[in-house]
Formats: sequence, structure tokens, C-alpha cells
Amino acid sequence: MSERVVDRAGRGEWTEPGAFEVAPGVHRLPLPLPMDGLRAVNVYVVETDDGLVLIDGGWAIPESRKVFDAGLKQLGYTVRDIRRFLVTHMHRDHYTQASVVGREVGAHVALGIGDKATMDLMHSDALNEDPNLDRLRSAGAQELYDGWRAMMPSGRPSMDDYGMPDEWLDRDLVIDIGPRRLDALSTPGHTQGHYVFADEEASLLFAGDHVLSTITPSIGFEPAYVQQPLRDYLASLAKVRALPDMKLLPAHGPVTDSSHTRIDELVAFHDVRLDRSLAAVESGAGTAMEVAAELPWTRRERRLPELNAFDAVLACFETLAHLELLALQGRLLREDGPTVGFTPLV
Repeated sequence: MSERVVDRAGRGEWTEPGAFEVAPGVHRLPLPLPMDGLRAVNVYVVETDDGLVLIDGGWAIPESRKVFDAGLKQLGYTVRDIRRFLVTHMHRDHYTQASVVGREVGAHVALGIGDKATMDLMHSDALNEDPNLDRLRSAGAQELYDGWRAMMPSGRPSMDDYGMPDEWLDRDLVIDIGPRRLDALSTPGHTQGHYVFADEEASLLFAGDHVLSTITPSIGFEPAYVQQPLRDYLASLAKVRALPDMKLLPAHGPVTDSSHTRIDELVAFHDVRLDRSLAAVESGAGTAMEVAAELPWTRRERRLPELNAFDAVLACFETLAHLELLALQGRLLREDGPTVGFTPLV
């Protein structure tokens, strides 16, 4: 007999391994990650009469697979019961284990077509240099590159873990999984191919990394970079905010009761960051790294030099996204070049 444990994990407890019921027929499996910052990723198991549909798959590392198999066993299943993976986006903590297990058991894997440019780039023989280096130059932060590379777990991902999906999701659509109907909604921003899956009847939002319950998602962290990821992200937040308020099922962090509440907090956060970034440029900062050095980071309001190399790079990338949007809005002047400069309006 399977063990059904109701999900009551709080802010500091959500990473504990197991299978936790978040709604009838829906369970959360927190799977470990090889990083100090994000300690786990939530994979959601949806039971149907024909087998299991999973939202995301986790990172294809032995530690994750062990916890993954144990969580399914707790529910009375094995990987052979998986029929389909709906992956929110191509980051390896979401996609690679879905790719590996899908190939192993013949489960169908779907991914947003906006991530195809990055997947094609990663599979290309022409990828001789980390594409993030160009963005570091744009941010005026190339000095962070050596530390960034040293902290990237296992370097470049194995393409054995990054097989192409069986299906590209290329529009908003309804996916029927047994009697349950999911609205698959394109939500570019975190990556260009990000999707969320909404079950309005059950009032559940499988939010991936688009809406996280305790942290703010990184913006545009993908090799095939686009210039306006923050514009896209804020538009995607507005799109999801227009849905009914639902229980928030995030990829990282505990389940919470209101998607609307968290979306409003994220919009307010970015409004403040835009204003602070503008003020930093008006005070003399001219590059994304210089602006990032003027801003507080994390809930502890740390300064840029206090962050580890990985988080410092993400801080510079996020700041670049804010400055690019301010320029698009006509609130700053943008000076193109290997390092992008920003100046106040005259």
C-alpha cells in the first residue's frame, strides 16, 4: 500500500525528501541539487488512469535519481508508470532527468519551442566558448568569468542528458491528461521557452521558475540570450495574473495558497529595482556591474563583493536586464559596444 503524506512543508522544510500530496492525485517530489543556493527542485507527479504525468524531471545526477525512485516507490509506482513529462523550461535541474528517464522508459517529453535556440546552440559543434562570456563583457563584468566557470557544477552539461524533446510546445494550448485539463501557457522571461501549466478546475498553478514562492527568478539566464528578457518576464507575469487566483506550486520553495499574492510581490520587486537602477546611473554608474555594485542583494541585503562568483554573475545579468528595459522605456540612454554603457537622459 502506498504512503500518502499531505504536504505541510514550510519555508525551511520544503527540501526534505519524500512524496507529498498537494491535492488529490497530485504529489510533490523535492529532488536534490548539487548547489548550495538552490538545494532542491520540486517535481510534481500527477496520477491518471493511464499512468503518471510529471511536471519537470529534476537534474540527471545519481543523488537525484535515488530520491526520485524512492518517492515514486512511496506512492506505489516506478519510472515504468511515467507516460509523459511536461517540462517548464530547459534548465538542467528541470530538463535533464526528464530527458534521461523519458528515453529509458519511452515517456513522451514536451518543452517550449522558445528554448529551441538554446538547445540547438548547446548541440552545435560551433559552441567553442561559453556564450555567457559575451554577456559578462556586455555587463562590464568579465573579471568574474574565471570564478563563474569554477563554480559551474561539472562544467558543460553532457549532451547525453540533453536529448531533444519529443514535442515542442509552440503556442498556448489545452493538454488533456485523463479527466484533468491543463492550460499550457507560454511565459517567456526566465527562459524564452518557459511554460506554466494551470489546472483551473482544481485551482492549481504548476509555475516552474516563473513564479517562485520565496525568491525572485533569474531573468534570461540562457545561452541564446535575448536583449529584453525583463520586458518579456513582466508581460508573462501579467498574463498569469489575469488567470483566477490559484494554489502556487513552484519549482523551488514551499507550496503557497495564492498565485496572485506572489505575482504582485514580484512585480513590486522589479518596480523597485528599476527605480534603484535608474538612480545608480544618475549617480554616475555606467555599466551593469557598476550599477549592481550599488544595489543590495538577497534578503540579507548583501553587497556585490559579498556574493559568491555564481550569484555575482547572476546579479550582473539581472541588472543588465533592468538597464536594457529602462533604455527601451526611454528612461536611460544606451551606448552600444563590447561593454554596454548607460547614461542619464540629458
